[in-house]
Amino acid sequence: MPIKKITLASRNQAVIILGVQDERLRRIERDYKVEVFVRHDPDENGAVDINIKGPISRVDKAIAAIKGLMSQMNETPEGHHSTEPQKPIHNGIIYHPHRGTPVKPRNTAQEEYAHAIFAHDLVIGIGPAGTGKTFVAAAAAMRALELNLVDKIVLTRPIVEAGEKLGFLPGDLYEKVHPYLRPLYDAFFTLAGPDRFRDMKDDGVLEIVPLAYMRGRTLENAFIILDEAQNTLPEQMKMFLTRMGVNSKVVITGDITQIDLEDKTKSGLMQATHVLQHTDGVKFFRFTKDDVVRHKLVREIIAAYEVWENKKTRKTV
Repeated sequence: MPIKKITLASRNQAVIILGVQDERLRRIERDYKVEVFVRHDPDENGAVDINIKGPISRVDKAIAAIKGLMSQMNETPEGHHSTEPQKPIHNGIIYHPHRGTPVKPRNTAQEEYAHAIFAHDLVIGIGPAGTGKTFVAAAAAMRALELNLVDKIVLTRPIVEAGEKLGFLPGDLYEKVHPYLRPLYDAFFTLAGPDRFRDMKDDGVLEIVPLAYMRGRTLENAFIILDEAQNTLPEQMKMFLTRMGVNSKVVITGDITQIDLEDKTKSGLMQATHVLQHTDGVKFFRFTKDDVVRHKLVREIIAAYEVWENKKTRKTV
């Protein structure tokens, strides 16, 4: 099989690019199904050769991934790594997958939201469907993991539709809750790719659980995302917020116009907007229909429903 080589300028650069104990390098081997061999120059500060063996198309993709890391890690033209700390959002990129295009904010609201996530330990993103609340948070979580800011990612959401009937559904826990957690799976499947997504789940680096299974836990060194938070009850929201441990970051997302609870006034997210509005360290970020990045018709649909609901409210007053 063909072998191609890429050279890094120094061992220090290699550690930064390849990760502690070559963690990123091992990930490249798994993602692209190639073999990677590293040869260090005998000189302490010498160059490091990375030889990649495999089918030529996969080798080329692996090399492109390494070059992408070099670019993302703020390489200078001479190939020496900057001594400045790595920025979570670099050159406008939130996360650079090993495959696919870099994840960038698609509008000003997403850009401000992404910066808020990295600047605060608890961010509550509220807004209509299609604004990228969950996907931007997922990309930020992958970036935080890449920078070793956290050790794991935990995803959760309330399962309102299943209620107490969850135990009667066939299959194991994964099969029971999969339909309700599918949007979270889809986001991280897209960002990580199928192989790495599976490895992250198997290694416990990525955990996706229904909200009910969060009780009694303390999550440290974790990036935690609570999705569809408008469907939490007040006691569930309080329970979730108190799971936050040392060196953890929490992002809560929800749409208060799509509450599925029988009593829509009992939304934990709605209550949290009042209880936590003056709490230091908590950042509220609100999207509007103008921030929708899906099909342009979605924005018009949301606007039409707002008009209809406002008319309905006026008639009942």
